[in-house]
Amino acid sequence: MRKKKELVHYLLASITIFFTLAMVAFPKDSFEAAVSGLEVWWNVVFPALLPFFVISQVLIGLGVVHMMGVFLEPLMRPLFNVPGTGSFVMAMGLASGFPIGAILTAELRSRNLCSRVEAERLVSFTNTADPLFMFGAVAVGMLNYPPAGLVITIAHYLSSIVLGFMMRFYRRRETGSTEPIAGRGRLIRLACTTLREAREKDGRPLGRLMGDALRESINTLLLIGGFIILFSVVIRILGIIGITGTISGYLAIVVKAIGLSPELAPALVSGFFEIDLGCQYVGLLTSVPIIDKTIVCGVIIAWSGLSVHAQVASINAGTDIRILPFMIARIIQALLAGLFTVILLVGPGARWLTNLAVPAILNTVPRGSFSFWGLRFSYMLNRLALLFVVLLMLAILFYLFRQIRLAWLYRRKTF
Repeated sequence: MRKKKELVHYLLASITIFFTLAMVAFPKDSFEAAVSGLEVWWNVVFPALLPFFVISQVLIGLGVVHMMGVFLEPLMRPLFNVPGTGSFVMAMGLASGFPIGAILTAELRSRNLCSRVEAERLVSFTNTADPLFMFGAVAVGMLNYPPAGLVITIAHYLSSIVLGFMMRFYRRRETGSTEPIAGRGRLIRLACTTLREAREKDGRPLGRLMGDALRESINTLLLIGGFIILFSVVIRILGIIGITGTISGYLAIVVKAIGLSPELAPALVSGFFEIDLGCQYVGLLTSVPIIDKTIVCGVIIAWSGLSVHAQVASINAGTDIRILPFMIARIIQALLAGLFTVILLVGPGARWLTNLAVPAILNTVPRGSFSFWGLRFSYMLNRLALLFVVLLMLAILFYLFRQIRLAWLYRRKTF
C-alpha cells in the first residue's frame, strides 16, 4: 500500500511538471486556450448558475428544503432510496445543470440531512446538464440541427432517472441517517414543524443569510471557472503534442466496430476531458451523418467530462462523499444515454419528436447578454416550479397509496 501511494505521488508530480514545461514551451497556445475557457465561464456559466446558487442557499437556510423533504419523502425513498430533501437537489439539478447537483448534495451532507451512501446515490443522478445547453448550445450552435435538442434532452433525463433507480440498490443494506418520514404523523403538520425547527436551528438573520449565500456562491463559481480554464489549457496542449491524435487512432477502431463513423473518435477524446469542446468538435464534422453526431453528443453530455468530475471532486472534498461511485455512474449514464438516443432516433416516435414545436428561447445559441439571461432565468424558474409540482403530485399519490394499503391490511388483520 505504501509503495502504491508513493507511485501515485511520483506520477502526479511528473504530470504536473510535464504540463508546466509544456505551458512554457507553448505560451501562446496556452494563453489562447485560457482566454477561451474564461470566455465560456464568464458568458455562459457565471450568469447561468449564480442566481440558482443563491436561491438554493437561501431556501436551505429558511428551512424550505427541510419542509420539502417531509412532503416528498414518500416518493424519493421508495424510488431512489434517498431522503425527501433529495427532491430539491433533483429538481435544481435537472433545471439548472451541473455542478449544482453536487453542490447541493454536499450541502445536505454537511448538515447531516443524508448519510454518506445516500449522498453518493444522490450526486450520481442529479448532476445533469441543463436543457438550454442541450437545446441551444449543442443542437443549434454546434450541430446546426434544432430537432436534435429534444432527442438529446429526453435521452439525457431518461438515462438520469433510470440511473437513479439503479443506484437505489447501491449499498442498500446500509441504513440512512434519517428515519423515513411518512407514517410518523400528519404530513402537513409535520412539514410545518420541520420548517420552523430548521429555521430556528439556522438562526441567521435574512440579511446575513443573503450575504453568506452570495459569498459562498461566488467562491464556488470561481472554483468552477478555474477548472474550466485549466482543462481548456490541458486539452490544447495534449492536441499540440499529438497525444489526442494517437488515442483517437485506437478509439476509431472501437467506434467503427459499434456502427458509428470513425471520424467521431477525436470528438470523443475531447469530450472525455471537457464537454463543450467535445460537442463543438462533433459539430465541425460536416461529413458525418446527423444521427451519429446526435448519439455521440448524447454520450459526451451524459459522461460530462473530466472537467466536471474534477469540479465535483473538489466540491465534495470537504465531506466524506467518495468520487468513485460518481465516476462509475457517469459511465453507466453515458451508455444509457446512447441507447435511449438510438431508440428515440429510429423508433416509431422519431418523426413526432423532430417535428415538435419548442419555445423560441430553446432555438437560440446562449449569449452573454442581459436579455438572453433574463429569458433563461425565467424559463429555468418555470421548469423548476413544474418539476416541484410533478414531484409533489407523485409523492401525494405514493403517500395515499401507502395509507390505503396500510388501512386495507389492518382491516384484513382485524377481521
